[in-house]
This record gives sequence, structure tokens and C-alpha cells, in this order.
Amino acid sequence: MATTHIKFSAEKRDKAGKGVARALRRENKIPAVIYGAGKEPVSITISAKEANVQYNKGHMFTTLTDVTIDGEKHQTLARDVQVHPVRDTVQHIDFLRVSSKTKISVDVPVNFINEDDAPYASQGGILNVVRYEIGLSCMATAIPESVEVDLAGYEIGDSVKLSDITLPSGTKSVIDRDITIATIAAPKTAAEEEAEEAEADADIEAGTESDEDAEGGDAEKAEGESEEKSE
Repeated sequence: MATTHIKFSAEKRDKAGKGVARALRRENKIPAVIYGAGKEPVSITISAKEANVQYNKGHMFTTLTDVTIDGEKHQTLARDVQVHPVRDTVQHIDFLRVSSKTKISVDVPVNFINEDDAPYASQGGILNVVRYEIGLSCMATAIPESVEVDLAGYEIGDSVKLSDITLPSGTKSVIDRDITIATIAAPKTAAEEEAEEAEADADIEAGTESDEDAEGGDAEKAEGESEEKSE
């Protein structure tokens, strides 16, 4: 289980709107909100630099976040992060208040282990991952870091099913059917690899010109959409 919390120092804000959000970002801050637990939402601002650092680590949705406002700590979990469609920087964060009694659904990454010990590895087999994350229902204060899938014993032609793995204690899948996590495929022949490379080269050549023509217009459109969605 993850034990280290993300920590943010925040300031309350009284005003909202796109103009306010743009002004905050010019000061290297971003707007955010804390909601839930039957309490009134609190509008806040946090450091844009810190927000982007934590978001880019890739664990923000599965790691508890302590948000401190005027000396008071709020235990939260990020539930929604708005990012700029062109620059991919954080624009706004929604934090949910949580406690030891809060149950949530969260996507937890899959971690494959013991691949070197699997029979398919020595046979040249290929692991095709179908799901890199599994949706789990668990307590907000006990989110597992990952779901481990032990590949030892798998051979070419096998499939890794949800029923084949042991989920972390205190969790259950949010999907009520036996889903496929990964498949083990036979190695590709030289002819298959050459055919795939030729197809990929053709796709790249055909798409290059149209992508270059559309790039400027798409960026301008995305910039406008970001402003409309922002506070």
C-alpha cells in the first residue's frame, strides 16, 4: 500500500471565472476545488509547478493528497485533472475529501512479474497486454500501488484472465465478468515483420502531408477550447 502522501499548500480564493483562472496561471498558480463528505466546496489555488510535477509522476489519482489551507490539513484524493490540450499542462484539479470510511472506484496499474521464468519467454513468445490498469473498488485510504500478475508458468497460446490473479486484500474488481488481462502470442515470422514495417511506412507517408496542413489550425482551435473550459 502507498504510504507517502502528496502534499500541497493552498490558498482560498473567492473569485471564479475564466479571467481569474488566466490571471492565476500568469502567476504560476492554478485553480482547484475541494468537495465531498457532505461539506461545502472550497475553491483554492495551488502552485502550478508542484501540480505539474505530481501529475507527471502518474500517481495522482491513486495517492492521497494532503491539502493544507491556513494551517488546516484536508485529506483528499484527486478525482479530475483538466490539462491544456496543446501544452499538456495542468489547468485545474478537483479534490475529493476522503476518510477511512470513504469507498471509491479507482484504476490501479498492472505490474507483470517473473516474465523471465515463464516458459513462453524461452520460446520467443510475446506478451500482449490488453489492460494496463484494472478498475478496483476499495477504501480511499488503502489504495494498492499495483495489481501483480505472476507470469511464471504461462506458455504460448495462454491468456491471463482476471480470475487467474489474486487481487490486493480489501479490493474487488468493478467489472463483474472475467476479463482478459493479457495474451501470450507466438513469435512473428520474418515475413510478418516485413509486412508490418511496410504497412507502417505507407501509413506514415500518407499521413505526413495532411498532418502538417492541419497542425496549425488544430492548435488554434484547441487553444480556444481550453479557454472556454477553464474557469
